Amino acid sequence: MRAADGHAVPVEWPGYMTFDRPGWAALRANTPMTLAEDDLAALRGLQDPIGIADVEEVFLPLSRLLNLHVAAARQLGQVKDAFLGRPVKRPPYVIAVVGSVAVGKSTFARVLRALLARWPDHPRVDLVTTDGFLYPTRVLKERGLMTRKGFPESYDTAAMIRFLAAVKAGEPMVEAPVYSHLSYDIVPDAGQSVRQPDILILEGLNLLQVNPTSSVVVSDFCDISMYLDADEADVAAWYVQRFLLLQKTAFQNPSSYFHHYRDLSHDAAVETARGIWQTINRVNLHDNILPTRKRADLVLRKAGDHTISEVRLRMT
Repeated sequence: MRAADGHAVPVEWPGYMTFDRPGWAALRANTPMTLAEDDLAALRGLQDPIGIADVEEVFLPLSRLLNLHVAAARQLGQVKDAFLGRPVKRPPYVIAVVGSVAVGKSTFARVLRALLARWPDHPRVDLVTTDGFLYPTRVLKERGLMTRKGFPESYDTAAMIRFLAAVKAGEPMVEAPVYSHLSYDIVPDAGQSVRQPDILILEGLNLLQVNPTSSVVVSDFCDISMYLDADEADVAAWYVQRFLLLQKTAFQNPSSYFHHYRDLSHDAAVETARGIWQTINRVNLHDNILPTRKRADLVLRKAGDHTISEVRLRMT
């Protein structure tokens, strides 16, 4: 967090234990490395240079913690089933991954999924992004919400809650809608099948929102939540970098919703990206995403080079 003059402002974190990177890495204990460099290369994002050292020092301790949490949740479930005199159930353990646009949630979630799936206790791990629960472009245009895409009101939250309730209830197969970043819209007649996973990772912007008008919220179905954090200036720079990279790649596709940006000069592209960040993504970050940070069970702080430098673990 920074003041208007650019100087860092201390943030109080009551109820959390804070680890620097070496301190967190020590919690790996004897957790084995199960990802090779080739595996990691397939999981990296456009601009998130996660390396083997990041897996060893950040992700392996995290996967160990989550493995312990899953085991504890199953034991508690068995106690409840025994008390009720019913067959033992194993509902999926749901992990929420939250943070700003361009902070690296997708890469983080993919690497986490790959590691968790290599534990013999819970080999079935699914990853679902909340982009699929955005309203279709047609609906957003009808409601005047195209410039509010990614804000809480642009999601079909009721559908997301129905999906999570069905997954938690152990339904044999539940479908999540699919979103295309190319067409910038929901893919008609397409779905992602979720079939009783051991773990479900849910990745999105607004998973920790509290709605005072609703008795049920998305986070009610999440067993643990993680917030990817970074200085706003870094996230803004990452957003501009991603825009410039996409301009040279995906935006060149005539099917891309952003095809009209393909021929912008470098300076014009930078100006356009900064404008989108300032008027949409920064507003969403400050109004909706950042205020939920202290509801997360873990806050993972990223440095300007995308490496995770600090981890805060809620203790209360």
